[in-house]
Amino acid sequence: MNSLLNPTFPAPRDLSLLPAATPDVPQDMFFMLMNELAFGMVVLGANAQILMCNHSARCELNRCRVLGERENHIYARTPEGSKQMRAALDEVQHGKRSLMHLVGEGAMVSLVAIPTPAEYEYTQATAILLFAKPAVCEPITLSLFCRCHKLTKTEEHVLGILCLGYSTPEIALQLNVAVSTVRSHVRSLCAKTGASGVRSLVNLVAVLPPVASSQRLDPVH
Repeated sequence: MNSLLNPTFPAPRDLSLLPAATPDVPQDMFFMLMNELAFGMVVLGANAQILMCNHSARCELNRCRVLGERENHIYARTPEGSKQMRAALDEVQHGKRSLMHLVGEGAMVSLVAIPTPAEYEYTQATAILLFAKPAVCEPITLSLFCRCHKLTKTEEHVLGILCLGYSTPEIALQLNVAVSTVRSHVRSLCAKTGASGVRSLVNLVAVLPPVASSQRLDPVH
C-alpha cells in the first residue's frame, strides 16, 4: 500500500466465497444482490488482494479519493490512511472488527473491517470491508418512499433537501419561496408519512433498505 495514484484492474470472482448454488438460486444471483446494495462491500484476501467487489465499492475505488486499486490490491492514498488500513487488517487477524475514517481529496469515507466468518476460513478470504452509505438515502429509495406515500413532486424535492441536512430557511432560499411555504410542505409530508416532525421524517428515510441506483455502469467483479 502506498499513496500513489494508480489505475484500477478488475477483481476476480471467487465463487468459493458464495453460498452453494441451488436450482432455484444460482450463484450469479448473489453477485446481483451485492450490486443492489447502496454501500460498498469488498472481500479481501492476503496482502489486501481484492477477491470480490460490488458496484458501489467499485465506484468509490474508481474515484480514487481516499482508496485506490493497483494490480488487484486495495490501498489507501495517504500515509495516515495506510496506517489506519494496516492497523484495521491487523485487528482482523485477531478476530476483531475495526472502524476507519479515511480522509483525502476533500472527502471522507468511513468503513468497517470485519474478520472472515469461521465457516469461510477454508477460502482465500481474510477480511471484509463494509463502506458507509454515501448519503442518508439513495435517489431511487427516496423515489420509492415518495411513491408509497403518494407525495407530490414538490414534496419529494423538499424531502430530498431535508435529507441533505438543510434547515427550513435554507430550503426556502434554495427554492426561492417563503419559509412559510416550506413549512406547509413539511406539515403535509408529516401528515402523509405519519412523522412527528422533521427529525422523525428524516429518520424514516434514513432507515429505508439501502438500495443502489438501478443504473449500474458495470457488473460486480
